[in-house]
Amino acid sequence: MLKEFFPFNEKALALDQQVMALCQPEFAKLEQIRDYNQLKMLSAFTECNMAATELFGSTGYGLWDPGRDKLEQIFAKVVGAEDALVRSQFMSGTHTLTVALFGLLRAGDTLLAATGRPYDTLEGVIGIGEAGKGCGTLAEYGIKYDEAPLKPDMTPDLDLIARKAPHATVCHIQRSRGYSKRNAFTLEQIEQVVKTAKAANPDIVVFVDNCYGEFTQTREPLAVGADLIAGSFIKNPGGGIAPTGGYIAGRSDLVEKCGHRYSAPGTGREIGCTLETMREMFLGLYAAPGTVCEALKTAVYAQCLLGLLDKAPVPLYHEPHNDIVTCFEAGSAEALVGFCQGIQALSPVDSYVAPEPSHEPGYTDEVIMASGSFTTGSTIELSCDGPLRAPYMCYLQGGLNFTASRAAVLMAAQKAWLQA
Repeated sequence: MLKEFFPFNEKALALDQQVMALCQPEFAKLEQIRDYNQLKMLSAFTECNMAATELFGSTGYGLWDPGRDKLEQIFAKVVGAEDALVRSQFMSGTHTLTVALFGLLRAGDTLLAATGRPYDTLEGVIGIGEAGKGCGTLAEYGIKYDEAPLKPDMTPDLDLIARKAPHATVCHIQRSRGYSKRNAFTLEQIEQVVKTAKAANPDIVVFVDNCYGEFTQTREPLAVGADLIAGSFIKNPGGGIAPTGGYIAGRSDLVEKCGHRYSAPGTGREIGCTLETMREMFLGLYAAPGTVCEALKTAVYAQCLLGLLDKAPVPLYHEPHNDIVTCFEAGSAEALVGFCQGIQALSPVDSYVAPEPSHEPGYTDEVIMASGSFTTGSTIELSCDGPLRAPYMCYLQGGLNFTASRAAVLMAAQKAWLQA
């Protein structure tokens, strides 16, 4: 069937059949997680008495918006939070995390990055080095920064966290990998960090960057003791349908603080119109468990294929998945570019475009990005990217539909390594 529509060679087709046979048991496990999360989602919608009239948005200040309030109520229930702030005004995951950090921290406080250096775009928010200098970083507001680098095996250094936590106000955990070759942290690992930090400092606030991790398991980090989580709605929780937005969820007092940074001190979460986004936000959230499962199937397929090609994927296809991201060593700049161009060539949008490396805001190296997405920058849709620096790591994520994503990954592999 693949060859009927696209120019795959025999080498690629034979590899595809081998991969599909190996992946079936893993697909079944992912479908069980999907089914549990979908029933949990349905239960939240029904328990909260979702009404058709709440699908309509508001304008202006957005005062007394029942749909917005209901969306936040449902989301909080699904992720196990006391409260949630779910807003279309959040422009990206970085913006959402920024609002949370500025909401939690005050002058003289210390932010402890307990899982090593955060993702590149947060360096400018924190004020690490020259990033963001003069633009109102946390450092410029008198907020100190400390970090606990990961151990050589890429696991959290609990002893170091225990020593640093007493001096910190907020303990930051990045669940997914950023541009590093490690697996996403499991809920068990996150729980270890939470317990270690709170044993050393009972007042510390544990904040988890949950981007890429939502609905990959049957629980979220709040279930293992985190105080607050945040992420983007054009990643997992938006189901590939939400056009924009993000969320902050957890302890009600902390969500309230973030609400005042989201808008203005004294005004808080009471304002923020929803315009015409409500139907897509509700529908995207409802569809998210199924969409995340399709993305995880794509990840498992890609990991198995990459493993057979000796490209050292992380994680391995038969390991538990705690985010939707796969990273691997392309081996060369040419292979990295070729893989990304193969993904782009079998994307539903802009398939005729051949991506090239370029400088991107917030990144220190040239980056190549492939994303033929219906929503710009939506990483729950199939995309891949990587910085042009040795060892030429590539980061693959998403996939709204496994059948289509399978074809794109196979084409990317053929373009990078399987030319006849």
